[in-house]
Amino acid sequence: MKKVEEKVMYKGKWISLKETTYKTENGDEVKWESIERTNTNKSVVIVSKLVPSNRYLFIKQYRPAIDNYIIGFPAGLVEGENLEEEALRELREETGYKGKIKGISPVINSNAALLTDTVRVVSAEIDENDEENLNPKQQLEAEEEIEVILVKRDDVKAFLLEEQKKGTAMGIGPWYIFCGLDNF
Repeated sequence: MKKVEEKVMYKGKWISLKETTYKTENGDEVKWESIERTNTNKSVVIVSKLVPSNRYLFIKQYRPAIDNYIIGFPAGLVEGENLEEEALRELREETGYKGKIKGISPVINSNAALLTDTVRVVSAEIDENDEENLNPKQQLEAEEEIEVILVKRDDVKAFLLEEQKKGTAMGIGPWYIFCGLDNF
């Protein structure tokens, strides 16, 4: 495929809708629509484990696009240069917890058929005996409604399925990471 033309169909405060024209190898012209953010296309998702209890941290957050609450992980846009600092800031803001980075994934495309966003998955550890983590206080923005939920590893699948049964949406990350293909 070779890109021939690109035009912005709509541009708002946070996203734009683009139509791109391509020429295929056999000479056909095709059009494709995609969405991109206007400020950054980099994001981070933080998968956190509390120690010593070995509970995992999930969030339940309202998302207007689906008009529902969804179970996922703390996440956010990366607008600065230091991914670790941005990840720990998002963790602190959304959950109140102070963590320590244990690992970082390579750059991943979350939905390349539609979005230009890239994601880095960060593994974090939270020392729940640290004085700062004894009474975590979220630092939410006005438009955020986030509930922090801690779940033991062995209970994650049942928790996710129970939440879905109640009508809560399930993010792709929790199922991929904790339930995988062997759990259908």
